[in-house]
Amino acid sequence: MMVNKYLAENRQRFMDELFELIRIPSVSAQSQHKPDMVKCAEWLAASLKKAGADRADVMPTAGNPVVYAEKIIDPAKPTILVYGHYDVMPAEPLELWDNEPFEPVIKDGRIYARGANDDKGQLYMHAKAFEAMVATGTLPCNVKFMLEGEEEVGSPSLYKWCEDHKELVKADIILVSDTSMIAWDVPSITLGLRGLTYVQVEVTGPNRDLHSGLFGGAVANPANVLARMIDELVDADGRITIPGFYDNVRVLTPTEREEFNKAPFDLAAYEKSLGVDEVTGEKGYTTMERTGVRPALDVNGIWSGYTGEGSKTIIPSVANAKISMRLVPDQDFVKIGELFKAHFEKIAPKSVKVKVDVLHGGQPYVTPTDIPAYRAASQAIEDTFGKKPLPFYSGGSIPIISGFERILGMKSILLGFGLDSDAIHSPNESYGVENFYRGIETIIRFYEHFAAGK
Repeated sequence: MMVNKYLAENRQRFMDELFELIRIPSVSAQSQHKPDMVKCAEWLAASLKKAGADRADVMPTAGNPVVYAEKIIDPAKPTILVYGHYDVMPAEPLELWDNEPFEPVIKDGRIYARGANDDKGQLYMHAKAFEAMVATGTLPCNVKFMLEGEEEVGSPSLYKWCEDHKELVKADIILVSDTSMIAWDVPSITLGLRGLTYVQVEVTGPNRDLHSGLFGGAVANPANVLARMIDELVDADGRITIPGFYDNVRVLTPTEREEFNKAPFDLAAYEKSLGVDEVTGEKGYTTMERTGVRPALDVNGIWSGYTGEGSKTIIPSVANAKISMRLVPDQDFVKIGELFKAHFEKIAPKSVKVKVDVLHGGQPYVTPTDIPAYRAASQAIEDTFGKKPLPFYSGGSIPIISGFERILGMKSILLGFGLDSDAIHSPNESYGVENFYRGIETIIRFYEHFAAGK
C-alpha cells in the first residue's frame, strides 16, 4: 500500500518532529509556562497545516488556546473529530528524572520525557496518520482536530469553547488517544473512564507559627489535625466514610464481575513493577475492580510547616492537602464535592478552622460497543496487532469526555496505546517507540473501517 511506503520513508522525520513538540514545556498548571502554551499551540497549528489541513487556527479561550484544524473532502462523507491535549503535567520532582524531562531521549526502545505518552506522543500519532493519508490520497473521510491546553487542570475553558463552536466541531464520532492498553500483547479498547472530584483543603489553627516547646501539647497542631481528618475519610476496609458517597454506585452482578475479571492480570508482576510487597484497597474486590469499577479517594499532595534543610521547631499555623476522588458511573462529581465539603467541615474539631475548595472535576464516561465507531476501532486493532481487542474499564479520568457527550451530543472512542509502565504523571514518563508507530498504523485502519461502515 502507498500509505505503508509513506510511513516507512518518513519514520525518522515523524520521531524528530515529536521530539520538537515535546521540547516545548507546555505545563498548564504553572503560570510561568503561559508563553510556552501559546508557542505549543502555534507549533501544532503549523504542523497540521503542513500535514494537509485546509485550515489550522489557534483560537483564544479564557485560558490556553484551542488548536482547531480541518480537512473536508466531501460534506456527504463521515466526519471524525480528533481530540487531544498539548498541555502536560509538571515535571517536578526534577531530581528523580534520569534525563532532562523536556529533552527526550530513547533508551531500550522507549522515549523518555514529560509528555512522551500523555498526551503529546499519542496526540501526534493522529497528526502523522492524517498526513500520511492526505499525502497518499487515501483519506476516506472528513477530519477535524480539537486540541486543548488545559486537560491536566480540568479543561476549564473548553466547555464554553465547545458551547460556542458546536457547529464548527460537528462530527459523527470523537476519536481520542489518551488512554492505555492492558498490555502490548493484550490489545484493548477503553470502554469506561472514572469521573473525578478534585478538592483542596486548608486547616488553620493558631494565628501564627508557634514555638513547639512553649506551646506543644497546649494548642492544636493543624498538621496533626489534618492527618487525623484524612485518616477518617477511609476506614480499615478501604471504604470511603463520607455519608451518601456510595448512594449511586451500581454494584456489579456476580456474572458482570466474573466477566470483568477475565482480562489477564498478573498480581505478582504488578506488585513487582511498583516496588510494593502487597496491594491494598477496598475489601472484597480485586485490583482490577478497585481501579476500574470502584470509586477511590487519595491524597495527591500534602504540606505544612517547615520542610527545608535542618530543623525548625514549630507548630505550623496552617496545613493543606489536595485530594482526588475517582468516581464510577452514576456518581455525580458536583454532588460528591458537596458531600465531601459538608463531611470534612463536620469532622473538624473546634480547635481549628477548615476551608474546602472544589477545584475541578468531571463525570464518568462509558462507550457503547454496538456503534459503528467501536466496531471500526476493534477491527483496526485486530488488523495491526493480530488479535481482537479486549474491552476494559480504565481507572483514569478525562473529565471533558463526558462534557463532549453533554454539550456536543457525540460519543467518543478511546483508542489509546499507552501502557501502565509508561509512568505518566510521574518522573521518567516514557512511551514505546513501537507504540507510537503502531498507533499511527492503527489510526489509519480505523479511518478506513469507519468510512466503509458508517
